[in-house]
Amino acid sequence: MSSPDTNTLSRRWVPDLPQQVWILAAGQLLLFIGQGVTLVYAAIYFVDQLGFSPAQVGLAQGSMGLTGVLGRVWAGSAVDSRLGRRGTLLLATAFAALGSLVFAGAQTLVLLVAGNLLLGLSSSLYWPATLTMITDLTAPEQRTDAMAVTRLADNLGLGLGALLAGQYIAMSGRYPLLFVGKAIAYGIFGVIIWNAIAETRPSRSQPPPILQAWGKALQDRHLTTFLVGNLFFTIGIAQVSSTLPLYLTRVPAVPLSTQAVSYVFAWHALLKIGLQLPVAKLLRRVAYPTAMLSALALWGSGTLFIWLMGVLPAIPAGPWGETLPLMWGLTAIAFAVVAVAEITYGPASTAFVAALAPTAQRGVYFALESQSWSVGFLLGPVVGGWALNQPARTGLSWPTTLWLGLAVAAAIAAAILGQLQGVGPSPHPQDPMAENNIGPK
Repeated sequence: MSSPDTNTLSRRWVPDLPQQVWILAAGQLLLFIGQGVTLVYAAIYFVDQLGFSPAQVGLAQGSMGLTGVLGRVWAGSAVDSRLGRRGTLLLATAFAALGSLVFAGAQTLVLLVAGNLLLGLSSSLYWPATLTMITDLTAPEQRTDAMAVTRLADNLGLGLGALLAGQYIAMSGRYPLLFVGKAIAYGIFGVIIWNAIAETRPSRSQPPPILQAWGKALQDRHLTTFLVGNLFFTIGIAQVSSTLPLYLTRVPAVPLSTQAVSYVFAWHALLKIGLQLPVAKLLRRVAYPTAMLSALALWGSGTLFIWLMGVLPAIPAGPWGETLPLMWGLTAIAFAVVAVAEITYGPASTAFVAALAPTAQRGVYFALESQSWSVGFLLGPVVGGWALNQPARTGLSWPTTLWLGLAVAAAIAAAILGQLQGVGPSPHPQDPMAENNIGPK
């Protein structure tokens, strides 16, 4: 039997959420362990092991955004229609498992692109369905916590997967089996959805035709302002998974080894895991636009630290034969700042969209929110891959100037999202009008 002190501590740090949200988060944890085993190493594998150029890998990863964009046109209406949230999630896991198996045997650019296209289609279905289901299951005052719990599952899974994969590669160097393991993880998550997740779509909900539903949502000027500002952020955040791992192995001053990159990303993930719920607690009484602007300030600062790593002059290796404490310090600070930016921005932005969305159009609203991420991940890897394909040298060059440009993009995003100040529900959970306090449209 738990002591009163234990129960009090649990209530303080563990959000009070419906059981289905916790089940969904547990399945998502497994899903992102599979994602983590390849996230950091895919670009390194395809460039260093299979001989693709960084530009080719960036183009292939950018193609994921192509099916992501097209898939989301249908996904929002699918989530709001008879297929529902649960059916859409099941389709997403099937496409993801198939795409992972294609990656395992990818020896040509065609197969590399095909695997990315399948994963892009999966993502286009997964996120609108998941975010809509969480919104269905929670009250307005619970949504920041609920979004934070799902982000926690993502980050914990990514961190565990990346760390395990780094050790596996260090011992065996066999990359293809990582993709097979990822496919198995997606399959297990599909079984969890089938057996433990119930449909949450209101039975009387009858969405309008696809184009009409999207047109109606795009008339919401608060939503469109958010989507434009969010796009600048997503182009930047796409670099963390697609460009940054390879960039760290090519930093002109002191490049890191593949195993060292795994430690850096594990540090990044551990910070997000440890700080996600405390940060969510702090955000409960902060307006969503304010939280997003704070996150953008942090993200811009983090990219400046990454830029600084690239302009340092070449220095002899330190006593550990890897890098100097200065470089390790800059890397640790950069990843820490970026981590706090991510865990602040994610829950606040999705809760903001949930507050704007009418019940009958939640799928479409989250499809549009997800669409801006998809476009960002379409453009981001292409830009990053092109930059890395240029000659790297100490000082100003395209591989390093990229990060300076991303800091400017964060400032542009902040200027756009700053127009949403005062929009959204009251940050005070006790306000009975919180769900409808979204201001004029």
